[in-house]
Order: sequence, then C-alpha cells, then structure tokens
Amino acid sequence: MARLTAHRTFKDAEFLRAPEPVPASRKAELLPLEYYPIDPAYNVPGALKPSSDSPTMMMPTSTGQQREMRRVGVLEFTLQGRPMKLTAFVEAAAPNMNRLFVPFADLTSGTETYPAGRYLDLDRTATSLYEVDFNFAYNPFCYFSAMYECPFPPRENRLDIAVEAGERIKVGQGKPSS
Repeated sequence: MARLTAHRTFKDAEFLRAPEPVPASRKAELLPLEYYPIDPAYNVPGALKPSSDSPTMMMPTSTGQQREMRRVGVLEFTLQGRPMKLTAFVEAAAPNMNRLFVPFADLTSGTETYPAGRYLDLDRTATSLYEVDFNFAYNPFCYFSAMYECPFPPRENRLDIAVEAGERIKVGQGKPSS
C-alpha cells in the first residue's frame, strides 16, 4: 500500500509540474488524478504463457493510425473468483522485451474510466510469474490531450467484469479537448 500511495503522490506531482501529458489549460480540471481506493483483491498473481498466435499485430490507436505490436504471451490469473486472461505486448520495434504492455478494457470503460480502456506496465521477470496489480492501472495519455497516440486494447483484452482499481476519469471528462 505504501508503494502504491507513494507512486500516486509522485505521479500527481509530476503531472502538475511538467508541461505534458496534462496541458496547462486542463491541469485544474484533471489534477489531482482520480483513483479507486486501493484494494488488495485487485493485486493477483499471474502466469505468462508464451504466445502461440501470430507474433505481431497491428493495433489501432486513438489517432486512427496503426501501431505494430508483438505478442509476448497471455497472462493467466484469477480475479473476483473467475479465471481471466490478458495478452501482453511490446512494441514490435522495441530492442528487448523487458517491459510488458498490457492494455485492457472492462465494464468501467466509458463510465468511470477512459472509454477505450486502461493500461498496465509490467517489468519482465526471470520466471513466468507476475504480480498483476490493477491498482496500478492507468488511463492513457490521450485522456489528457488529443496530441497523444494511444493504442486501443484488442478484443482479446476486454474483460467482462468491472475492474474498480487504479485510475478513474473525472466525471464528465471522458474525452480530451483538442
């Protein structure tokens, strides 16, 4: 809990101080960031199974462009008593696979969280075991400004549950201003 609280405090301070990703014109309305209460039930162990699908895919983004992503594998975990899976990716041009990108959407998408979904970033482990902590889920930068290009979670990463953990959107603030 202390690590997550420190992370949130640091992120709010950085977003307030830095000129990006939150434009100066939106800092008052969007900061500090909104979060669900920290809930240990949303921090679950996961096992990464190497991908058997095609190694790369074109992921649509918020700007209408496509981003080439490499499937690393599927994270398997249990959340709310139900078995779940999310595909983990890296940028196809990335020099290594040290940081996994896990975009996802859930039943909060569009009402309490960014409409297109949220992200998790996981540091690669020496084992196939991961800490999948949805309390660290965050809204993409395109929530703050339309100048960012944000990949949309693929269909396979849409969860049919409400993940009430991590960052939320401010009520009435689901879309960035231009």
